[in-house]
Amino acid sequence: MGQKVWLLVFFLLYFLFGQGQTANKNYTKGYFRWPLDLKPEIVANLGELRNNHWHMGLDIRSNQKENQQVYAAAAGYIAGIRIEPFGFGRSIFINHPNGLTTVYAHLNDFFPALEQYVTNQQYQRESWALELEFSPKQFPVAKGTFIAFSGNTGGSQGPHLHFEIRDTKTAKCLNPLLFGFPLFDQVPPTIVKLAMYDRRFSVYEQTPQFFAVKKTDTGYIIPKVPVLRTGLNKLSFAIQAYDRINGSNNQDGIYTARLFLDDSLMSGFEVDSVSYQETEYMNAHIDYRYKYNGGPFIQHLSVLPGNHGPAYKEHNSDGTIYLADTSIHFVRVEVTDAYSNRSDLNFNIQYDPMLDKPPVHAEHPHFSPGIVNIFEKKDFEIFLPEYCLYDTIPVLYYTNTKETEESISLEHAFDNPSIPVHKSFTVRLKPLQQPGIGYVKEKVLLRREYGGRTSVRKAEWHNGFFVAEFGDFGNFQAFVDVKPPFISGLANSDTIDLSPASRIVLKATDNFDVENFRAELDGKWLRFTNDKGGSYVYVFDDRCPYGVHELKVTVEDIVGNTTTRTWWFKKYPYTPPKKKPVKKGKSKRKTTSVKKKKAARKK
Repeated sequence: MGQKVWLLVFFLLYFLFGQGQTANKNYTKGYFRWPLDLKPEIVANLGELRNNHWHMGLDIRSNQKENQQVYAAAAGYIAGIRIEPFGFGRSIFINHPNGLTTVYAHLNDFFPALEQYVTNQQYQRESWALELEFSPKQFPVAKGTFIAFSGNTGGSQGPHLHFEIRDTKTAKCLNPLLFGFPLFDQVPPTIVKLAMYDRRFSVYEQTPQFFAVKKTDTGYIIPKVPVLRTGLNKLSFAIQAYDRINGSNNQDGIYTARLFLDDSLMSGFEVDSVSYQETEYMNAHIDYRYKYNGGPFIQHLSVLPGNHGPAYKEHNSDGTIYLADTSIHFVRVEVTDAYSNRSDLNFNIQYDPMLDKPPVHAEHPHFSPGIVNIFEKKDFEIFLPEYCLYDTIPVLYYTNTKETEESISLEHAFDNPSIPVHKSFTVRLKPLQQPGIGYVKEKVLLRREYGGRTSVRKAEWHNGFFVAEFGDFGNFQAFVDVKPPFISGLANSDTIDLSPASRIVLKATDNFDVENFRAELDGKWLRFTNDKGGSYVYVFDDRCPYGVHELKVTVEDIVGNTTTRTWWFKKYPYTPPKKKPVKKGKSKRKTTSVKKKKAARKK
């Protein structure tokens, strides 16, 4: 069946059977068209749980191919584009008259006029990474206008189109499944397990108690547990759950979950309107510690004290349950998707003081959410701003005498990355020797390391400390960096013949981190791409005419060490050598081989 026929069939089915399926939102159905001329299919929805964020739109199937044509979902104008090594890669933003913006990401080339304009801007600004805004008159589009080719650029893990619908004024991402696209879903969400927490303590100081659940004709239950008897009288719940749509095996995110105690709503979350400034609150929505240590995503049905995110829209409490008596209480968890398919988990709970076994907790100082937290030692300080933590955390600190040729301080270990941090915090670290004794302070950086993963920041000198900001806990140490970056990719011959080549590929590496890359062809800036932060690539075009050229590349690291390399190369029209014709008939060698095989069979 042709692609356009598929679209027609899906739209007809939607208007016959699909209207009214989606959750009750005042979004105009049918305003937006599907942005590809392919059978409508998705591999991820808005609200799917990802590392450090909710997924903010739809990942649309492109038949596992790049360069599918992408079309404007509605009339409007291209308000901007972005080109970056990670994130969206190459993306387009279209503003529409209804006050909404659509986003198309992980693209390859834009349509020709826009591609040429962007290329000219890159050369004018001498930057491959770019962010441009346009007026309504520059690039107007009609519904269905071809705008780009799909790709796999940026943070994409495979060919697809990332598509978003945003409120133009607030930049909040809205749930595209509520806008009447020709996708059908009659599959209710799946609930995998229930988790229970002792809320006398922080969620980061415990592993919850898990209960397997079973689907029955009347909903999900905890099998063989008619009453969940517990010694906890202050507790909360979380669930592992996912959603699927018809014809897909992908585990998508659920849309809502609500917790009821004796049929009274306690708390509930809904993932349908999230901005990129808020999406990191997903780390407060899940059991981050459990996920970090290898577990699946577990979603809280309670609001952590430092969670100021957008998901928990309706609740009569923070979701913490207080069992003040020994009566049996009824608990119901309702889970829905964007098409109003629903799954319920039902169970009874009873407080039994005889089962109370207070856990043994080591005595540590603690940091609390909602306030400024400061930790100070003679050679190490840490400063956490007011809205940095989601729940109370233990303060664990020690030092290591871990030394290398480049280190100029002890290694200071503060907690670990299994505790999430919402905002960057400040680390102040005193060196073993003051600047001027064997090194200069301008070449110093701070490194955070844990489990083999590192991040580095250029350090500032302030009142006897080197200072930098980080977004994760771990092991912190100061280093002096005097080694310049290294550039590789071309031979060291006098004049390299690149006539057969279609591109130049260079690698830039550093002992810590590469900060800047600049290439010049015959003294003029030359555009090298750096998709996914990998190799630097120049594809030959009319900016490199035939002849002999000088290529000069300069790479700078995070503290300003630079390396410059120069190559001479020649580029002329190239005709691949003709292949020698293959003689027809069997060769003697092949005939001999056949004879040997026949002789072996006879034996």
